Amino acid sequence: MVTDSIGDLLTRIRNANLIYQESLELPFSKLKWEMVQLLKKEGFLKECILSADELGRKNIKLALKYGSGRRRVISGIRRVSKPGRRIYSSLRGLKPYRKGFGVTLLSTPNGVLTDRTATQQKVGGEVLCMVW
Repeated sequence: MVTDSIGDLLTRIRNANLIYQESLELPFSKLKWEMVQLLKKEGFLKECILSADELGRKNIKLALKYGSGRRRVISGIRRVSKPGRRIYSSLRGLKPYRKGFGVTLLSTPNGVLTDRTATQQKVGGEVLCMVW
């Protein structure tokens, strides 16, 4: 049983990306679904689909995105807030990550948002991860 589902999601994406795997499948949770939808919207993933297995359990199928010549679109992914140490950021603490080429995902009262969207909506929250 996985105790840190966000860490598991990020590790699966990182490992699949390192071996140039085209797709991967992981167990469904609402938080993970919101995170992968944002990563797709930001251009880091090609596709994310909800599916069910023969027992009726929901899964998320991801298709990773690669550039020409098998260049990785995701060059790095890092978990910030962990179960043992939660990291929160106010609106003032949100800065563009990697000079705007990376994205920070936050869990806010308005749902999971990117750092740019959270700045526009003027909310802070728990810093989940950074992707570049």
